[in-house]
Amino acid sequence: MEILNLTGKDFKNMIAAGQARLAEHSEYVNSLNVFPVPDGDTGTNMNLTFTSGAEATKSAESESIGKIGQALSKGLLMGARGNSGVILSQLFRGFSKSIETKDEINAWEFAQAYQAGVNAAYKAIMKPVEGTILTVARESAEAGVVKAESTDNIIEVMEEILDMANQSLANTPELLAVLKEVGVVDSGGQGLVYVYEGFLSALTGEEIVSQEEPQLDELVRAEHHRNPVHEFMNTEDIEFGYCTEIMVRLGEGETVDSEFDYDDFRNQLSELGDSLLVIADEEVVKVHVHTETPGEVMNFGQKFGSLMKIKVDNMREQHRSLDEGSADSKPAEKAQPKEVKETAVISVAAGKGVIELFESFGVDYVIEGGQTMNPSTQDFLDAMEKVPAKSYILLPNNSNIFMAAKQATEVSDIDAAVVETRSVQQGLNAMLAFNPQGALDENQERMTDELQYVASGQITNAIRDTEISGLAIKKDDYMGIIDGDIKISQPDMKSTSIETIKQMITEDSELVTLIYGENSTEEFVESLIEELEELYPEIEFETHEGNQPVYPLLISVE
Repeated sequence: MEILNLTGKDFKNMIAAGQARLAEHSEYVNSLNVFPVPDGDTGTNMNLTFTSGAEATKSAESESIGKIGQALSKGLLMGARGNSGVILSQLFRGFSKSIETKDEINAWEFAQAYQAGVNAAYKAIMKPVEGTILTVARESAEAGVVKAESTDNIIEVMEEILDMANQSLANTPELLAVLKEVGVVDSGGQGLVYVYEGFLSALTGEEIVSQEEPQLDELVRAEHHRNPVHEFMNTEDIEFGYCTEIMVRLGEGETVDSEFDYDDFRNQLSELGDSLLVIADEEVVKVHVHTETPGEVMNFGQKFGSLMKIKVDNMREQHRSLDEGSADSKPAEKAQPKEVKETAVISVAAGKGVIELFESFGVDYVIEGGQTMNPSTQDFLDAMEKVPAKSYILLPNNSNIFMAAKQATEVSDIDAAVVETRSVQQGLNAMLAFNPQGALDENQERMTDELQYVASGQITNAIRDTEISGLAIKKDDYMGIIDGDIKISQPDMKSTSIETIKQMITEDSELVTLIYGENSTEEFVESLIEELEELYPEIEFETHEGNQPVYPLLISVE
């Protein structure tokens, strides 16, 4: 079988098959998590990210492969979750940029697009690590380029890319010691291989049996996507009642009378409402704004091009319906602040008690998520939209959320900065240094400096037998994790907790805070403190009910 030119329709089919293949095996990708903790989410993150990209291509009307690529790139960008999802989005951002002017591509251009994707991904990562998805992408793309020098058949190029991707994946444990020690291949690289398998199946017509996974759709619609309009406003308080979205193809149509300039375009739109978000590239601009005059927004957009997509929701009616449907269960209403904050803080957390802690520390908005459910770039942008501010501080509280948070600061047209908090404990400590009236860069520096004064610990269960750094771990043991490293593994939760805390305490320690989660109790923590107070009478102990999943106990030592 031979394919000499790849069309937009072909590429759409490849994307759909790649998404289906990844979805089918996402739980297996999750299981490749190096640490044996019950929070492996690489497969979930990659699946949700690629699903966002695939959904965006479904609504793309053009037959041009360049336009399909642009739709994929934008969908991946906004839906990117976790480091693996962000890297995946960057790979196909570079791929799509390479073909953006093409109606269809040949085998050489196909191979070069993969290489462009690799270049973009490596450029986006501050310190690329070999033995990861980056290596699998790079080595397979290089093989594809070599193959394209001797064949015009796109199927043969894709076969070579997939074959080398499998070889590269199998070699990841030789490049990354921790993979070899645990006995797994890189999870992100495995996810990419599944995407490539789907691509090849679409080109050859090979059928892939893929089961439906509605639970993933439910995750996308989970409670952490709050509706702050309902939660914090009275209907009569809504100043701009129509949530208006338009997508404009720049330079097309008989109504065009203005040349597009991003800053001028955004400034003029800002006069028509609030909660404005403008995303643009060379060909398309997407607008989200809350306004009283959606018609004016559409008319304004038509000055620059043709309207590709229009969506208008009456927020007052939505809010009124929500009020009527949940009158019995609605919490006490809070007044929506009218003033624009100097700097707002957005944090990521899971567990009712933990969220309340962040709010009590002055966080303006909490995105529910973290372990097992990393927020996407779009989740951060949505949260920023909910709190009027001149600038934003983002607290990811998980290293796997850093890249999505940073990507949100790059996409946003409002100044924002990430404080790289690796844990809930670091996030809470960072808030001690936050100055609501301070400048963005000063707050970022002060809050980052505060991270050095807290040690973070977690207690959780092992989900499999393994060995890490010479420590033998048995399935169902309780593990003590200190600043990201597993230090203890024992069958008893109490002894594990005490030993973990003992290793965290130094001669300078003054305060130990224990946050107990869903799988722990206040009685357990009180008994723990009784023993610890005998060992450390000079140290103060504090407890909070966090209700967090995955970790029965979060520990901070200051």
